[in-house]
Amino acid sequence: MRKPPVSLSTNELVSRRLEELDTIAAVLPMERRDELAELLTDQDVETLRHLVNEGMGGNTLRALTSDLAYLQAWSLASTGRSLPWPSPEALLLKFVAHHLWDPEKRLTDPGHGMPAEVEDKLRLQGFLRSFGPHAPDTVRRRLATWSTLTKWRGLQGSFTSPALKAAIRLAVRATPRPKRRKSAKAVTGDVLSKLIATCQTNNLRDVRDKAILMVAFASGGRRRSEVAGLRKEQLVREPPISVDGGLPLPSLSIQLGRTKTSGADNEEVVYLTGRPVDALNAWLEAGRIESGSVFRAIDRWGNVSNRALDPKAISDIVKQRAAMAGLDPTEFSAHGLRSGYLTEAANRGIPLPEAMEQSRHRSVQQASEYYNHAQRRSGRASRMLD
Repeated sequence: MRKPPVSLSTNELVSRRLEELDTIAAVLPMERRDELAELLTDQDVETLRHLVNEGMGGNTLRALTSDLAYLQAWSLASTGRSLPWPSPEALLLKFVAHHLWDPEKRLTDPGHGMPAEVEDKLRLQGFLRSFGPHAPDTVRRRLATWSTLTKWRGLQGSFTSPALKAAIRLAVRATPRPKRRKSAKAVTGDVLSKLIATCQTNNLRDVRDKAILMVAFASGGRRRSEVAGLRKEQLVREPPISVDGGLPLPSLSIQLGRTKTSGADNEEVVYLTGRPVDALNAWLEAGRIESGSVFRAIDRWGNVSNRALDPKAISDIVKQRAAMAGLDPTEFSAHGLRSGYLTEAANRGIPLPEAMEQSRHRSVQQASEYYNHAQRRSGRASRMLD
């Protein structure tokens, strides 16, 4: 006689999911691990584990997990149930209506947009921080994640239905939003020099932050997650670079592996030469780092932790150094190092393909925007009254 299936309590289910999430902890936002265990279903967790085993990039998986957690939280708050797979068209339209709405209409119609009780639940869980409708790009991205997860389950959704496309188009038209850059200002060469000038002592934080700024910029404007996640094992010493009439320059390569844009089969490599190599070596020696994470936290007593810096800490360091240099910290972020690298390359007349080899941008259109801005700003067309 077959035994009936064992029914697990909610606490037991959550505990089991926690154990399963621990097996892929390295690529998940673990500060929300307990919350993920409660929100995600067993099938969600199994899907994420499969993607890790298939070699999906850590940054992509973290973004996907974040979107999935939000979608599940929204579904629970608005319907009282986890997301159904596949989701009916009506639920997709509800998602659009809750996230893209007209602020002016809401003044006269409190029921317009996301219901107050749904908003309160999401805000209490930390999923909503700002007020007002969501950015259209955020809504499109979460719908794309929803669609992708549906396909991975071997199911068909209604994500290309005319009704959904029309709803998004009309909602975006009703909620115009100005386009904003990730960083108001690029960290170009002159700005970088000011930031580095605040790191002139032998204090561990100065030595570390100088290395972070120089390595992040000189290696092509690396993403903050790539800088925070850099490991000693990725660094390879290269033969010195000969210079006419001067001493050879130290050189090393950084084995980036798979990145956001490289794909599963391509291993990315970038190079550092000269002063950035010296700054990095100075930090490795001062921090006594022989293996593992390169850029680590430093406690109040000056002890170097074994723990890698959080990606957000890279942005915080840029802002702190901007403030110390007498600049407005709200105008800068870690992304400014990435945009600043290409902007500086354009200012120095470095050909775009050569700069892209180091920045590892895959889109010529995206990379050329920085060149176009730099050329327009300094070109004759903008200096007619000079």
